[in-house]
Amino acid sequence: MVDLALLGCGGGMPMPNRFLSALLINYRGRKILIDCGEGTQVSMKMLGWGFKSIDVIAITHGHGDHTVGLPGLLATIGNSGRTEPVTIIGPEGIREIIRGLRVIVPYLPYDINLIENPIKEIAFNFLEELLYPIALEEDTTENNSNSLIKGELIISTLPLEHSAPCLGYSFYINRRQKFDMEKAETNNVPKCLWNNLQKGQDIEYEGIQYNPSMVLGRGRNGIKLSYITDTRPLNSIVNFIKNSDLFICEGTYGSDEDLHKAIKNKHMTFSEAAKLAYDGNVKELILTHFSPAMTEPEEYVNNAKNIYKNIIIGKDRMIKTLKFLD
Repeated sequence: MVDLALLGCGGGMPMPNRFLSALLINYRGRKILIDCGEGTQVSMKMLGWGFKSIDVIAITHGHGDHTVGLPGLLATIGNSGRTEPVTIIGPEGIREIIRGLRVIVPYLPYDINLIENPIKEIAFNFLEELLYPIALEEDTTENNSNSLIKGELIISTLPLEHSAPCLGYSFYINRRQKFDMEKAETNNVPKCLWNNLQKGQDIEYEGIQYNPSMVLGRGRNGIKLSYITDTRPLNSIVNFIKNSDLFICEGTYGSDEDLHKAIKNKHMTFSEAAKLAYDGNVKELILTHFSPAMTEPEEYVNNAKNIYKNIIIGKDRMIKTLKFLD
């Protein structure tokens, strides 16, 4: 299963009762952080999930409400005792932004693996001590999105429409196929190889080549999580989020009467986010990234539920668990 925590649900500026939009993903003890605005690590400290095991930081775009918290967070990760590299993914310009922010944290006890404006396919695998990239290949996907097609974790990115280069993210966690003892015995696979083959390793043993397909049964569905902010609604988003187990989307404006503001500032209303969820056939929608002027987002939830029913209004440090289904 995958545990998610909304660290904050605000946009623009942190409020006394609402931190800026950020999401923490926890799977098998390793963590991915999406965005890191001012105050993010305060919310993380309140959550209590720790800092040392953050392996990947995915930045949607370079605006301050999504990046200003990075220097302090990077320092805190270092102070936690981490020495393994941290991967930071972001849109065009993220390298310059990180370089500028690191003026106040020039020394870190770990390396940063920086991937700017990914146009290639990356894959990640899980170890006890690290979630690490295992592949970097030419992009072969369609509709101008990038899909990471190997490994246990598959991250896809999609260019969005905002006032700065911006990426949407989709995370797909593969589920290992079941071990098939009958198949292994039929293929005369030595028992001493079963464990490593089940983990996906190809093995040559006593002059014979063995591969995982010789011991694994049917495939099983993984878990798909999609995260979209800050942007206007785009047709490309629908396919990108298709069949997500959970879709987390910005809802900067609750009222349809604020559509002109959403268009001007390149954000979305609740109803526009709900339309994406409906068209994308997602299982559940969580709204986040609320305008500072919207003190009670719940008052506008029916604007979204008139279009798509399965909606949750995000709250700071809300925890959600996604489970594998047979």
